[in-house]
Amino acid sequence: MTDPAAGKTTRPPVSSSNNRRGDGHDQAAAMDSMYRFTRHIYDLTRRYYLLGRDRLLERVVTGPETATLEVGCGTARNLIKLAGRPVCGRLYGLDASHEMLETASRSVTRAGLPRGGNPPIVLRQGLAEQLDAGRMFGRDELFDTIFFSYCLSMVPTWPGALEAAVNNLKPGGRMLIVDFWDQAELPAVFAAGLKKWLSLFHVHYRPELHAAIAALGDAGNAEVQFESIHHRYAYLATVTKLATDPLP
Repeated sequence: MTDPAAGKTTRPPVSSSNNRRGDGHDQAAAMDSMYRFTRHIYDLTRRYYLLGRDRLLERVVTGPETATLEVGCGTARNLIKLAGRPVCGRLYGLDASHEMLETASRSVTRAGLPRGGNPPIVLRQGLAEQLDAGRMFGRDELFDTIFFSYCLSMVPTWPGALEAAVNNLKPGGRMLIVDFWDQAELPAVFAAGLKKWLSLFHVHYRPELHAAIAALGDAGNAEVQFESIHHRYAYLATVTKLATDPLP
């Protein structure tokens, strides 16, 4: 398949760019700049502090007809793990960074995923707040599961990302979020050092995001549960959609 925006041929089913010149180009360019070089060692380094990712994956229910989307899929590490299940359903990944998606595409190819019962991972470039199951992925139905793994703490437009995710979930579907918490139960020196270090990468705990997730339950749009990971180092939120209408 030829990518007209990038002017090169890519291997299906991956499309590494579908809105390179569209709205939000500056945000995508910023992500490309950040990950142009670090993407090559991303999985090796992040394994030590992106805690709880595998616990999140344990909460993802897959079956023959399920559709699962990771927003901010990065190197596709999480999706490749899901693809290793005996029955993984259909798997999709969305990321703002063209650079990351090139790495993800190569990782999917190297993984040698079975092509019989397990469909390939479909990757698309785009912003989280612009998520649209039909336009981006050609789907007539919404997703059964949408998850964010240490993504929303980096997204300046997180309210739109959260709303778009809920609106692209089936009724009864689940949104799963793992991200940094306030480290309130950890030693103060460690917590302060961690926060300072993360701030160098424009990553930090957003209490307003945590409150917005909780508010989905308070408004009756969803059932919301939080669990602590390693003494509030991070939190895992499970949001089960109840409302059939899009959020206002």
